Amino acid sequence: MNRLLPILALATAVIVASGVPLDAQNFPTSGWSTDFSRHSVPFEEIVSGGVPKDGIPALTNPSFVTIREADRWIDDREPVALIRVGEFVKIYPLQILIWHEIVNDQIGDLPVSVTFCPLCNTTIAFDRRHEGRTLEFGVTGNLRHSDMVMYDRQTETWWQQATGEGIVGELTGTTLTQVPAPVVSWAQARVDAPDGVVLSRETGYDREYGRNPYRGYDTQDGPYPGFFSKRPDPRLDVMERVVAMGGEDDPVAVPFSALRERRFIELEVNGEDVVVFWSPGTRSALDNRNMDKSRDVGSGVAFRPEAGGRSLTFELHQGGIRDRETGTSWDSMGRAATGPLVGERLEPIEHANHFWFAWAVFRPDTRIVRQ
Repeated sequence: MNRLLPILALATAVIVASGVPLDAQNFPTSGWSTDFSRHSVPFEEIVSGGVPKDGIPALTNPSFVTIREADRWIDDREPVALIRVGEFVKIYPLQILIWHEIVNDQIGDLPVSVTFCPLCNTTIAFDRRHEGRTLEFGVTGNLRHSDMVMYDRQTETWWQQATGEGIVGELTGTTLTQVPAPVVSWAQARVDAPDGVVLSRETGYDREYGRNPYRGYDTQDGPYPGFFSKRPDPRLDVMERVVAMGGEDDPVAVPFSALRERRFIELEVNGEDVVVFWSPGTRSALDNRNMDKSRDVGSGVAFRPEAGGRSLTFELHQGGIRDRETGTSWDSMGRAATGPLVGERLEPIEHANHFWFAWAVFRPDTRIVRQ
């Protein structure tokens, strides 16, 4: 049985989400300019999350602080999303994302939306350029299979956060391009990107940044049933964290439980070689009320195993990971630490750390890779 119900917390009130199905009779068309005649999913699969349109306020053109400034209020093991675009690096603490769910931003020349759905543990960044225009995203207040439904402010199309697919409105059937946004610990990010900048707590909103409004959610037996009515895929524990990748063409999930034992796993996804590195030291965003006291769940990051103009394979060596081809040692962020390839970096691929139920419901033909 579920011991704690997830809640959607606003600045001055806690609203328990209603989970009311939105069918053709009660669909909330008022206040929307969405073309509801176009949709790729049944309306009854979309449920109210208990908050109105923009009731969870997305951030747009946010401010940033230096690594040194952010180090005053982020614990070493707190989870953050790190996005690298060329020479530019921005870091997004989940202690802020959990209250806003979407940040519309720009990294270098790339307009991005960094998104986080707490109920699915999905941190995913998208390229906001789509079909010749730049979109800006907000939170509809609705969910599908427990996952956030976003909308763009240009066409008011509704988008599935977990897949980046337009599901209701003008852009139904199209898909956003994902940008790699690995979730790692603050300590890892701080060392990996000392010249990066960090999303500021000065957002213009009064929120308890550092507090988790979904306390205990990831230690439940499963997602809140008012938001999730499907039968979970029994191949893994419902709330198992997985490194998910491959999209609809070759969906793959690598369980954290397997990574914890092996430290890295090599596999093939969409016909290309991939390596996933795992490391301890990253706290859950969804455990303790105080995020800096949450349990350690680790982090998994997927890379293209190529550097120095060659393909690489890996092995454990003296407690770390090195490649067989050159003997270079690699850290969990895909950076060459010692050896002939020092200065090289593995390129992260599109992936995210989902709860198993949340990935499997959208990608039921997923391959599970444990070794």
